[in-house]
Amino acid sequence: MVNPISHNNKLKKGLYLIPTPIGNLADITLRAIELLKNSDFILCEDTRVSKKLLDKLMIKTKLISYHKFNEVKNLNKIIDLLKDNKIVSLISDAGTPSISDPGAILINKCLQYNINVIPLPGPSAVTTAVSISGFSEKYLFYGFFPEKEKKIKEELDKLSNLNFCFVFFVSPKKINKIIPHLKNYFDDRKILICREISKYYEEFIRSNLNELELFKNEPKGELTLVISEKIIDKKKSLFLSESDKRDIKIMINKLSLREITDFISQKSNIPKKEIYNYCLRLKNEK
Repeated sequence: MVNPISHNNKLKKGLYLIPTPIGNLADITLRAIELLKNSDFILCEDTRVSKKLLDKLMIKTKLISYHKFNEVKNLNKIIDLLKDNKIVSLISDAGTPSISDPGAILINKCLQYNINVIPLPGPSAVTTAVSISGFSEKYLFYGFFPEKEKKIKEELDKLSNLNFCFVFFVSPKKINKIIPHLKNYFDDRKILICREISKYYEEFIRSNLNELELFKNEPKGELTLVISEKIIDKKKSLFLSESDKRDIKIMINKLSLREITDFISQKSNIPKKEIYNYCLRLKNEK
């Protein structure tokens, strides 16, 4: 066991970022347990959720509510505690703090006052999902999608040009709204949908994106999506024929770029992105 106590048998003063289990409660580290026991205060999103974990671990440290709706309001109070050399730990409901969770504002404030910020390794839905995906180890983590549909399209349009894996978080209520957008922008890629990671009913759904169907019933538990890097089909031609180009020129002022792309891709064995980019260049020349 690696003891978190420093050389002079005292914990280093500052803010500790402590990952908590994303499902199975046994996934918490020994070091995390030791630090939570020796903290003066624990900042948590939902005291009811955190209390269940801490009760199981027999940890009686005082909890302070810290979530996205009160993080600015409580900021000065927490900084005062840290300035007073209190040991404060930050946890989220599940996983690593400040990853798609509150924390960044507090961390930056600590850095501004030269307060120690000490991260612990531990459970993360991101790395767990990527590790089982079988896709490229080069990935970009995005997190949750924007609320507005227009913004979702803008973001996916930019991302679809990058040849990396992508990791997204999606709530069960929004997954069927997101799937059509993913199929539209990443139709030539594969997808892994992870549900209830490390819990008894954990599920891993694998599919080609162009074959992915909507959920018939709303799934339980937040979902972690991993989109593969671009799948290169060696049988596909990467170049438009002169006939295709003539057809596009005829349609360019009559149909949308997306409609032209869909039409040409149905009769030609060419990636949609190549067709779309040609249409875009042609449109800009006019």
